[in-house]
Amino acid sequence: MQYTALPHTVIPILMSPFAKPSPEEHAELLAQIGALPLRGRAWPRWIGVIAWLIMLLILARLIATASSEAGQQIAPMVAGAALVCVAALLVMAWGIWTSETEISEYGLRQSWITRREVPWEQIQSTKFIPLVASKKLVCFVQKGRPVTFQAGTPELQAAFARISLVYRRRA
Repeated sequence: MQYTALPHTVIPILMSPFAKPSPEEHAELLAQIGALPLRGRAWPRWIGVIAWLIMLLILARLIATASSEAGQQIAPMVAGAALVCVAALLVMAWGIWTSETEISEYGLRQSWITRREVPWEQIQSTKFIPLVASKKLVCFVQKGRPVTFQAGTPELQAAFARISLVYRRRA
C-alpha cells in the first residue's frame, strides 16, 4: 500500500489489481491476432454432433414411451412438462450448433440464445480456461457479472490465450 502525505493527513492509495494494458500493448495484441474480425464456431463441431445425437436419442425414447401403453396413462401436466424440457434442450442444441464467436476492434461478441458482447474498454481482466469440450475466456468487466465466451476453432483458441496474457490480473 502506498501513502500520499498531505498537510496534516495521510491518505492510503490502493493499487488496483486490474491494471489495464497500455494502448500500445492492446494494439500489439490486435496485430498478433491477425486480420479482424476473427470469427469462428463457439463450440467444436464434435460437441454439436454429440448434442444432436443426444437429442435424437431423447426424441426416439419420448416417441416410444408416448406410443406405448404406459405412455397413454401419463398425466397431461407431466407430459406437458416433459415437452417443455425437450423444447428447451432443442434450443440449447441449436445454439451450440449455430453460435459464433467474433473478435473485432470493438471487442468480443458471441451469438447464443442471448447475445454476449464486451467492448475492450470494459474488460478489466480475463481468465483462459482450456477445458476438453470447450476453450473458454472469462472476461471480468467493470460493472456486472463476468462474461464467458467459447472458442471452437484453433484460431479463436490461440486468440483467447493471447488476450488472457495481455489482460491478465496484475498484482
